[in-house]
Amino acid sequence: MKVAVIGGGAAGMMAAVALKEGGIFVIEKKGADLLEGLEFPSDGNSIEEPIDVFLFEKNAYLGAKVSISGGGRCNVTTGIFDVRKLLENYPRGAKFLMSAMFRFPPEKVMQWFEQHGVKLKIEEDLRVFPKSDIGKDVVAALQKEMNASGVRVMLGSDVVSVQHLKNSQDVAEKEGENFEITLKDGRKFLFDAVILTTGGNAYRHTGSTGDGYAFAKALGHTVTQLAPSLNSFIMAEPWMKSVAGVSFEKAKITFYGAAKNYERTGPFVFTHFGISGPAVFALSSAACYETYTKEKPLKLTIDLFPDESEENLFKRINETIQQLGRKSVKNFVDVFLPKSMCPIVVKFLQIDDAMQAAQLSKEQRKQLLQSFKRFPLTVVGRGAGDEFVTAGGVPLTEVNTNTMESKICPGLYFAGEILDVDGFTGGFNLQASWATGRLAGDSLVAKLR
Repeated sequence: MKVAVIGGGAAGMMAAVALKEGGIFVIEKKGADLLEGLEFPSDGNSIEEPIDVFLFEKNAYLGAKVSISGGGRCNVTTGIFDVRKLLENYPRGAKFLMSAMFRFPPEKVMQWFEQHGVKLKIEEDLRVFPKSDIGKDVVAALQKEMNASGVRVMLGSDVVSVQHLKNSQDVAEKEGENFEITLKDGRKFLFDAVILTTGGNAYRHTGSTGDGYAFAKALGHTVTQLAPSLNSFIMAEPWMKSVAGVSFEKAKITFYGAAKNYERTGPFVFTHFGISGPAVFALSSAACYETYTKEKPLKLTIDLFPDESEENLFKRINETIQQLGRKSVKNFVDVFLPKSMCPIVVKFLQIDDAMQAAQLSKEQRKQLLQSFKRFPLTVVGRGAGDEFVTAGGVPLTEVNTNTMESKICPGLYFAGEILDVDGFTGGFNLQASWATGRLAGDSLVAKLR
């Protein structure tokens, strides 16, 4: 029995490992005419046949995105062990992932890596990293296991086509060899089953160039609209560099899309070109299909005091003015916000920064309140995030949630980012890849048995 895994990322490596950990499957002797060519022992009615696993990877090495994720430390998974709470971190595909997540949840992922020599740590924000802080250790553990179990790792093997022979005029010579894989160098291989784990099309320099979408379409599937997710925002405001590095532990950011508005509360940081951080990444994921450019910008506002009502904050502003009314407005704002932001707020108010706080009119004080609760920005583009994720992919209605097998093409399985599944930053996307890759491999072994 020959199985091809196409794509040597997180999902592909875990699928290959699962196939080999399943070890062997048993063929029962039910009729010599049906099992021609197989030799059964004289004293038995069954034989054990190993699964021959080929892993095709176009790069010269495995796990390109895995190694560089998390700033090179590899955010392996999350410390959220309640699966239902875990699934709240997937804007697309949460329900579909339920079966895979219950079977291979974060604690089992951690257990697997610990048992294979990668000591892990859970940080305060519940992100899980290798204790070594070296992402390559994660890939090395998987590669070692594959080498030990006999997975045929085909590095530098660029797959250019995957054909289902039952749906073509060509016919496989042997019963069961349903798929023909062709490499760029012209070599062809026959397989009984295929697991597609080619990833998305984000960060193309790692090899995730979207090839799998073409393979899926050739095998009868469709592909949803694709978009980058987990990105930072580039802003039009020219003063961004003056506040680069200023961060807030908690803010409510509202993104005004073409058809709807999106909100997210959490940490963020100003960058030289815009804003970034967990809240921004989550917001960009929710608004991934929105279009915004320099020619067609969109608006965004930030509530810098999300836990304080406008009424209470306005009261506090007035009380502070009574106490510190002789301060200049610029120095007065310093009581509420980081120093580097004060000139920007004063400019927003369109007043002389030397004016005393006590001289602010009621209307100007309301404008100051507005700058605190609805700080306006203009979004003109997407910047890099700290993960590499594509929103969209093979529609989940076309894949069996309990097995990862195609509902359209028997013997074809999917796992990882090629599916229309994506999560927020924090180890959720790698967790989805481990879980779906594991389920695809386990399901195929179970089917063969």
